[in-house]
This record gives sequence, C-alpha cells and structure tokens, in this order.
Amino acid sequence: MNNFWFLVIAITIASVLFFAGMRYFSLWLQAYVTGTRIHLLSLIMMSLRKVDPQVIVQVKIMAVQAGLSDISTDALEAQYLAGGDVRRITLALIAAQRAQIELDWDTAAAIDLAGRDILEAVQVSVNPKVIYCPQEKAGVRSTLDGVSKDGIQLKVRALVSVRTNLNQLIGGAAESTVIARVGEGIVSAIGACESYQEALADPTLISRKVINKGLDSQTSFSIISIDIASIEVGRNIGAQLRITQANADVNVARAEAEGRRAMAVALEQEMLAQTQENQAMVVLAEAQIPIAMADTFRAGLLYSKPFQERDRTQDMDLKRNPQQGIRPASAPDLKHYSWNPKLGNRG
Repeated sequence: MNNFWFLVIAITIASVLFFAGMRYFSLWLQAYVTGTRIHLLSLIMMSLRKVDPQVIVQVKIMAVQAGLSDISTDALEAQYLAGGDVRRITLALIAAQRAQIELDWDTAAAIDLAGRDILEAVQVSVNPKVIYCPQEKAGVRSTLDGVSKDGIQLKVRALVSVRTNLNQLIGGAAESTVIARVGEGIVSAIGACESYQEALADPTLISRKVINKGLDSQTSFSIISIDIASIEVGRNIGAQLRITQANADVNVARAEAEGRRAMAVALEQEMLAQTQENQAMVVLAEAQIPIAMADTFRAGLLYSKPFQERDRTQDMDLKRNPQQGIRPASAPDLKHYSWNPKLGNRG
C-alpha cells in the first residue's frame, strides 16, 4: 500500500516536471545558448510571481547581446511588476550605449515610470528634433508678432532645433514651455531693435539674442539653434497709436471747448437775468415818480416862481419850521404856470 502511494506521488512529480520542462525548457535553452544565465527554477518562479518569463528572457537576451550584462534579472522583474516597459527601456539603453550617451538602468527606469517615453527621449537626443515656433494650426499660419522701437510690426516664424536633456527629463519643463519661452524671447528681441530694418537686414540678430538668454534652463530639452524661417513687415503700430492719441487729444479739446461754451452761455443767461432785474428796478423807480409828485402837491411844495427866485426870508422860515411850509398860490394864479422839469416847478 505504501509503495502504491509512493508511486502515485512520484508519477505526479514527474508529470509536473515534464509539463514544466515542456513549457520552460525552450526558454531556458534559448537563454542558455545566448549566454544568459537564467535558471529553470527562476523561470518557474516568474510565473508564480505573475511575470511573463518570455518577455524577461527576450529582454535579457537583447541586453546581453548588446553588451549590457550588468542588468540583473531581478531588476527586470521589479520594473515589469511596477508597470514599466522593460522592452523600451532596454532598447533605449542600447541606443544610448551606441551613441555614447551616459544612461544607466536606474535613470532609464525612473524616467519610464515617470510617464516619459525613454526610447523617444534617447532618439531625440541622438537625432535632434525641430520644433515650430509658434506651433502650426490646421489651416492657419500663426506668427510671432513683435514691434520695434520705430513702431513697425514684424511677423516672425522660427524653427527651434532641440535635443533631449536626459538629466532634466524628470521634473523638467515640456516642449510647450520651450515654445513659449522662445516666442517671448523673439518678441523681446524685436522690441529691442531701434528700427525694423535691423531685423530685416540681419535676422540672426534675433536668434543670437534669444539663445544668449538661456531659455532652455529647467527644461527637458537643450536648444541647439534657433533659425528664423520667415519674417514679414506688418502694420505701422506706432502711427496707429499716434493717430489714436491725436483723436483722443481732439476729443479732449472739444470737451474743454464745449465746457467753455457752456460757461459762456450760462454767463450770458446770467447777464440777461441781471438786465431784466435792473429793468424791473427802473420800472419800480419810475412808478415812484407820480407818487412823489402827488405827495409834493399835497404838501404844498409847488411854487409859482422858480426856487432860485424865492425870497430868502421864506427860505429861512422854511428851514426854521419845515412843517409850516408856504402858502400855495391862489387858484387863478396856478393856471398860468406849467411844470418845468429842469427848474423843478411851474414856470
């Protein structure tokens, strides 16, 4: 009975080893003949750790055949389990080695896990990339518009040649930041020109000013060159601004003149009102004349002779007793006299 169970267990183990050998033997043999030392038990343990042994073997073979024998199998498994693309990382390391670019496994793995395409970064570092500044839009030819000191607008399109800066690839600014910085530098360089003719005569003047500013700092790219693809003369912004300022000055002058006219009209109306007031006072004064004449007549101050011909004695009596007055002339005598305005009595 014991021999029976022993035989069953032996057959089971043999079956497991047979099927495992059938599955992993070809991979082990492929790794062995290429000089990659991966044990058969390691291949079986990869499956238990949810790692595709075929991918690890192929990547390991590529690395060893390219001379990258320092990449361990454990590092490949760890990167695979972390969600990295071990195949692209290995290809990037091979390309960097062939181009004599310093790049180790840890840096490449970190760049890959950071979400950057490490293979593309190495390829751009080997073969520089050309960036259009500004970026071309569908059906629209956009330009960078700058204004020189003489007020003339220049429309510029530039080509920026960059290569990847692997040391700044993690945490460095992306391509859009480089485009924005270059655009800002070009506009600033145009604004520093005394005349638009300077930029037209020597477009490299703009390129030199932009490159000297070190716009690629803290970015994942290194600027190789900035080439002015096209430069065109736009509007005369300075003349338009002067025209706008002149129109504004005209409007201000018109407003001030209108204010002075309104003040003059108000002053005229005030003078007219004052004239009417003075005329009313004159009418009131004229209305007092008949009343004064009546009071004079009733007081008996109308004389038959001019005031200059009166008797001095009567004047003295009048001064002594103003209330007494002088006896008016008799009725028959009054009708022979008329009122003389110049003498103040009838004559």
